[in-house]
This record gives sequence, structure tokens and C-alpha cells, in this order.
Amino acid sequence: MLPIRYIEPVFRPPSEAESLILPVTDGCSWNHCAFCEMYTAPQKKFRAREEAEVIESLRLTGERYGERIRRVFLADGDALALPTRRLLVILAAIRRHLPAVRRISSYCLPRNLRKKSQEEINELAAAGLSLAYVGAESGDDAVLEKVGKGETFDSTCAALEKLGVAGVSRSVMLLNGLGGEVLSQQHAANSARLANATQPEYLATLVVSFPQGEARFRAAFPEWTPLDQHGLFVEMERFLSALELRRTVFRSDHASNWLVLKGTLGADKARLLGEVQAAIAAPRTARLRPAWARGL
Repeated sequence: MLPIRYIEPVFRPPSEAESLILPVTDGCSWNHCAFCEMYTAPQKKFRAREEAEVIESLRLTGERYGERIRRVFLADGDALALPTRRLLVILAAIRRHLPAVRRISSYCLPRNLRKKSQEEINELAAAGLSLAYVGAESGDDAVLEKVGKGETFDSTCAALEKLGVAGVSRSVMLLNGLGGEVLSQQHAANSARLANATQPEYLATLVVSFPQGEARFRAAFPEWTPLDQHGLFVEMERFLSALELRRTVFRSDHASNWLVLKGTLGADKARLLGEVQAAIAAPRTARLRPAWARGL
């Protein structure tokens, strides 16, 4: 019997492949984003796990795996929705039962940090929270409103600044193509503006996609017209051109991306732009991911 109770499907960032996935909540407390299919299953209705269950799971995991666990990811999509007091209890239990852990991370909705003071975020960082994955999706308010994100440029910026002040590393995710044809330019420009304003430690782009169909998304954003491959590359070029980052690890290597891009911004900005421009000019000779490999 597993020491942790999981409710399928379980999601985690790609970089958490070697981490212990520790559910402290189920589902997502917002769950109105029209583009997101992660927490729409009936069994993923949002709820906080009982504190006693989480602590017992940690105790049993520690007994079984002990010093082997180095990283913990607090699941599901919304762990920081929990009260700070409860999060501090969980972080203390991780230190107690899994003493070899060196990194604790979580998804983070900006709206949930509005409810926490800077002092509370500082406490969480001191207790071991070291990395937060923030799905910004876009820095453009019109795009965010169309897709039901429930956030704005300012609310996302404020959350990222709180995390940065506390010393929590920020991994920001943006969706290439989210604004469709009509909002593509402002989506690229304002997403770059968000990154420039907050200087996150990590930045990633995915291509918006709908493995379960577009009906839900189109009901919210009926005028949306998807970007073709060329349009996605042009949007990426605009985005990269507008970035003014000092030292941010950049990745555009998710399965949804046609063109894999990796580097550090701004050191690798010229090279990354060159790779995108080459794909725009001659896509047939660019090293693109084949269509069959983009299955999600």
C-alpha cells in the first residue's frame, strides 16, 4: 500500500520528475481558466487535505524512503491556497520526517498571495519553501479577461514581487498563442513587460493546446482564431525581442512547442532570436519537433 493517497490524474511540472509529489490539496480553488483541462474531472473538485492525513503520509514516507528523497512538490494545483499556519506545519513535518530534502516547491496562483502578507511569505521561505511555479499565461489584461484567468498584469506582478522579496525562486509560465491572431501582438508585448518588471529566475513558454477539444475555450473566447506555426514563431520573436532580462533561465521545450529553445536571458538572447528567425524564414530546414511528437 502506498504511503500517500493519490487522486488521478496527478499533475506536476516537468522539472519535478524526480520529486516526491505530496498532495496537500486536491484540484484547484479557482478552476475557471477556459484553456485549462487539468482539474476539470469530477474527482478533482477542490478541497484541502486533512492536516492529519498529510502528516501521516509524511511519517510513513519517511519510514519507507528516509534519506532517499531530496525534493518535494506540494500538490495539487493550488497548495498555497492553504492558510499559512497549516503550510508551516506541513513544512516542519517535511523537515522532521524527510531530513534529506533540499527543495520544496509548489504551483502558485497569484490570487492566493494577495491573502498573505509579506511577512507570511517570508515565514514560508524560512521554513523551506524555495520554488513557486506561477502560471501567468499572459501579461496582457485583455487576454487574461478573455480566458477567465481571474488575474491582471498588476496582480501577477505583485505576487511575483512578494515571492522575490522573500527569496523564493519564481518559475513563470506563459502560453504562446493564447491571444489568438487578434491579440497576438499585445499578448507578446505585455508578457515581455511582465517578465522585465519581475525578473523571474525561470521562464517557460508552452503553446496553448486543447487535447480534449476547443469547445470550452471557444465558449469563453468565441472570436479566438488560433495561430498557425508561422504565427507562433512570429509571436515568439516579438516576445524575445522585447525581453530585457539580466539572468533568467529560459525554456521553451514542452511537448507542445514546435521549436525547442533553451538558454539564459539575457546572455543567450541573440542566439535564441536567431533560432526563431531561422524557423520563420525556412521552417523546412529548421530543427522542429515532428507533429507526431507533439501529442499531449
